[in-house]
Amino acid sequence: MVDERVLAQRLISYDTSRAEELVAAAGFVKGWLESRDIEVRHHDHHGLPVLIAEVGPVADGDRRDGDRRGGDRGDRGDRGDASPPCVVLHGHLDVVPGRPEQFEARVEGDRLIGRGAYDMKGGLAAMMCALKDLERQDRVGVRLICVPDEESEDLDERATDAMVRLGLGGHFAITGEPTDLHIGVEAKGVLVLRIEVHGRSAHSSTPWLGDNAVLKAIDVFRAIETLPFSRESSEVFDRPSINLGRIEGGDALNRVPDECTMSVDVRYLPGQDPAEILAQVQAIPEIDVTRTFIHPPVTVARTDPYVRALRDAVSRAVRGEVMSVGRDGASEAAAFLRAGIPAVEFGPAGAGHHGPEEWVSVASLARYRRALCDFVRTLPMHLEDAGHTRHGAGAPGQPASAAPARPSGLATAARPQLPAPAPTVKALDGGRR
Repeated sequence: MVDERVLAQRLISYDTSRAEELVAAAGFVKGWLESRDIEVRHHDHHGLPVLIAEVGPVADGDRRDGDRRGGDRGDRGDRGDASPPCVVLHGHLDVVPGRPEQFEARVEGDRLIGRGAYDMKGGLAAMMCALKDLERQDRVGVRLICVPDEESEDLDERATDAMVRLGLGGHFAITGEPTDLHIGVEAKGVLVLRIEVHGRSAHSSTPWLGDNAVLKAIDVFRAIETLPFSRESSEVFDRPSINLGRIEGGDALNRVPDECTMSVDVRYLPGQDPAEILAQVQAIPEIDVTRTFIHPPVTVARTDPYVRALRDAVSRAVRGEVMSVGRDGASEAAAFLRAGIPAVEFGPAGAGHHGPEEWVSVASLARYRRALCDFVRTLPMHLEDAGHTRHGAGAPGQPASAAPARPSGLATAARPQLPAPAPTVKALDGGRR
């Protein structure tokens, strides 16, 4: 059996914050799978490689042409044929930049340390191994989608959106983002604001004659932190997340800056309206909001039969009760949910993603791999019991949502409201993008 730790170490060795290394890493992934008799298709998205690999009945016959014919998306939930369910394992190869030594993976006890170990090359390695483990089962199609741009902040359409639009979304998707072996059924949305703050220049020896735009920008950010939307809470989250990611101002040391530009990253709650948040920010005087990026929040029903099947599989792989959680970061699951495909985040345990000491638990990689395999092998039984042999989000109940309306549970209380369902619900720290 292939060791997922060794495979993860090899993936970490590629500095996939750079395009040329992304291409090289994708070549390695493709070669690794093909050397194990798993066919891999290559798609180009904005000059970067997207890899698609399938095992099980989804790969039979002309189903391989699903990306050209609309695949298994359009007739989900009510078709009368005997087509098997298709599960998508979704991962990304790209990482945020790191120091050179972070791309030299090392093991300390149970920790595999390196850039991308937790987000999400460890999870991707386990998914690749699980795909091989599942090749001989014949009741569930399993499709691995490996994308190159999850960490990107500049693209209006990411590779995941494009693959789902081509009909490759399957009936249920697991994005392998780090969740510490919990199932992420909610994630915050993203609203990125590029804000220009205006001041008045003067000589640095008499700063009181000017109006320093950089100092004003800090005040503007503090004002954003106190706007009404920032005090709202939900069943899972106690508040939105607001971060000042970049600030630029001034063109000379001896001049009071009269212009300052800053980028503010708002992770808003499911049920909040990004247009309303934008309007609150725009009401702050002497600023212009010149650019926005919006990524929708994620909500999927805990009662969805795919989610329940995954919960049961995870319960067999880890000790204690499996908890459904909310994620502070944005989720690629939104691309699937917009197409009516239930999707969750589920990944291995670790800490420090995007930080200087990022690590993933080696033991959790094996448990994660085992849970994925157990989920796929037991899924048909769960779907039959639920009466959803070919279930999808198009079936009655509409369990999934990528942009829900404001729920009645949204509140402006200082503390989060506790959920009613039996599984414990909590929010975990840590966005990816």
